[in-house]
Amino acid sequence: MAKLYFYYAAMNAGKSTTLLQAAFNYSERGMATSLWTSAIGDRTRTEAIESRIGLRAPAHCFDASTDLGIQIAVTHANAPIACVLVDEAQFLNATQVWQLAHIADRLNIPVLCYGLRTDFQGQLFQGSAALLGIADVLVELKTICHCGRKAIMNMRVDADGTPVRQGQQTEVGGNDRYVALCRRHFSAALDG
Repeated sequence: MAKLYFYYAAMNAGKSTTLLQAAFNYSERGMATSLWTSAIGDRTRTEAIESRIGLRAPAHCFDASTDLGIQIAVTHANAPIACVLVDEAQFLNATQVWQLAHIADRLNIPVLCYGLRTDFQGQLFQGSAALLGIADVLVELKTICHCGRKAIMNMRVDADGTPVRQGQQTEVGGNDRYVALCRRHFSAALDG
């Protein structure tokens, strides 16, 4: 029985790298995969999943209007898919998460989703909330704070490195805009 997986972490934990390694493992065994990433952001404009360490693979892009259930089912009918891998899963909407669950349940295709759990204010993203609620398997990928503790928070910073407290939930950026911190240092930075 195929399952819906959610691999979550703070920024810079290697989520995209882990996804690309899983895709490579399937490919190496002659199995087809279907890779998806959000249409939000600079890294996805090339319709590819790219890791910060330089790994890259072509991918389909989704936005809020994409019916993943239909698109994946049609692709699978034409050429069987062994696994669906979704990067930036926090940007899925709840309907899309259920579509992916149906892919696992009805087509018996494992679905591996990778994304952030929370935003820069410690609030759940819609896609992450839905995945935390219905995924068969939850896996936390770990990264560390500058103090050596496990980082679970994503601090947004401005160009000067000053913590940002307000703003839109989604603002694209990498190491220049976000810092992974433990909750203690996240709170201390906001209180300072």
